[in-house]
Amino acid sequence: EAQGWVDLMDELGWEPLRNRHLLLERGGDTLVVAGVDDVTAESSGLAGHRAHLAGALHGADPDHPVLLLAHQPKFVDRAAAGGVDLQLSGHTHGGQIWPFHHLVRIDQPALAGLSRHGTRTLLYTSRGTGFWGPPFRVFAPSEITLLVLRSPQRPPSP
Repeated sequence: EAQGWVDLMDELGWEPLRNRHLLLERGGDTLVVAGVDDVTAESSGLAGHRAHLAGALHGADPDHPVLLLAHQPKFVDRAAAGGVDLQLSGHTHGGQIWPFHHLVRIDQPALAGLSRHGTRTLLYTSRGTGFWGPPFRVFAPSEITLLVLRSPQRPPSP
């Protein structure tokens, strides 16, 4: 029911980044913020639903850093091959229920936190605030994450 969620975001005034990007500019720096459909979207049978990184980055200046929003961490191999600097993902709920996290690790490269993939790409996987299936968590606390992005060319401001 992905289209229903996309329609709701539209009604709320949110701008879904479905295989496209926008530019954020601040203090003379530019950040490419791109989003792709979920890797399982193509199996929905809905026309146009699929993860398409090349489409998301089409027309973006390759000299600007790229932040990619991709629901599942396992998209990171494609992101690294496509020159993405940081991928933000969720999906895993940090494993949600011990020992279920062992099964999640079979399917995903990361359960939670920051990890490096290749020489350029970082992946941050959020545990999220909700749950999947049973309404509880065991040894996988929920989180709300605050990320501070800084240009590597400039020292941080006090």
